[in-house]
Amino acid sequence: MKILLENYSPHHYSNPTKGLHQNEALLEILREAVRMSQNKETELSKSVLSSDFNRHKTSSIIYKSEVMSQVLKMVDRVAPSNAPVLILGESGTGKELIARAVHERSQRADKTFIAINCGALRETLLESELFGHEKGAFTGAYNRKIGLAEAASGGTLFLDEIGELSPGIQAKLLRFIQEGEIYRVGGKEPIKVDIRLISATNRELDAEVLNGNFREDLYYRINTITMHSPPLRRRKEDIPLLVEYFLARGTSKILNRGREMSADAMQALMKYEWPGNIRELQNLCERLQILADGNVIQVSDLPDNIIKPENKLSIGQYDPTITLHELEKRYIVEALRHFDGNKTQAANALGITIKTLYNKLHEYGEFENFAIHMKVPQKG
Repeated sequence: MKILLENYSPHHYSNPTKGLHQNEALLEILREAVRMSQNKETELSKSVLSSDFNRHKTSSIIYKSEVMSQVLKMVDRVAPSNAPVLILGESGTGKELIARAVHERSQRADKTFIAINCGALRETLLESELFGHEKGAFTGAYNRKIGLAEAASGGTLFLDEIGELSPGIQAKLLRFIQEGEIYRVGGKEPIKVDIRLISATNRELDAEVLNGNFREDLYYRINTITMHSPPLRRRKEDIPLLVEYFLARGTSKILNRGREMSADAMQALMKYEWPGNIRELQNLCERLQILADGNVIQVSDLPDNIIKPENKLSIGQYDPTITLHELEKRYIVEALRHFDGNKTQAANALGITIKTLYNKLHEYGEFENFAIHMKVPQKG
């Protein structure tokens, strides 16, 4: 708009007899400026977002890799049905985005999509969140509460980390899926609920079934359709697009630092194996926007574990004085030190849930040392 208005001067339009033509000319200049702005925004959108998802406002799945193209083709095939879907994949690979894509391409797209993380809540709280409760059902239940399953009726219910469910909740979930009805905690009357169930886990559920940790009948109820969310190391050609997307939309972009990645820095990112997957990449981009020295992110701005990925843990020879329990403890504590006490990042990198990490820290007697997210002093 600035370029288009450079030649505009109020002195050119001082004659009142020409006012009509003057206004029309100015309006045309403004219209052209708006058209140019819209064209630029469209070009940016096409360069960042997959064209398959431009029409979806909530599912920004960024990709150009063949492996993700196959995943999206699978989404198109399964979305029109009401069959339960189980999405398998490591933590941080975008399983919820795939679930949302299934919902948005289904006949339930105009209805509610509700997600719940099964690994983040205790059994009693999870039951109340999922199925609701009646007034007076337990201490503190001062009012009736509608559960998320009931709230999602007509739409899609996404159960993330379903492998973390306790046996008691598994039994109630199985009945809900079979009968299409729920009982609120403390309630006596069944409530009919119509949902499309999508589940996700980073666990090998078939192995959990063999080990007796997951009900076999529930397993076969939820995996009518099984999809796999690939790890970032299998779709590295998507990294430049993802970096561009995160840097353009990061919450720290107002600092006007770290707006783009240098070629050398990008090459380092391509060599790294990304144990925390896309979530780790997003966290890194946000960190770089805060800590980078200039507008262009250089190799020197990257953390050491990415610059020198070959420096991996060496287990060395077997030491009969160290138990597996002690070895696990050391590894988890070192992961927390590496991520400056950030438990979410450490859990993602270790391939475990945040709930499991908390349990391990309690088991080791280390919870108080990492109770607050802070920079943990290094040993030595």
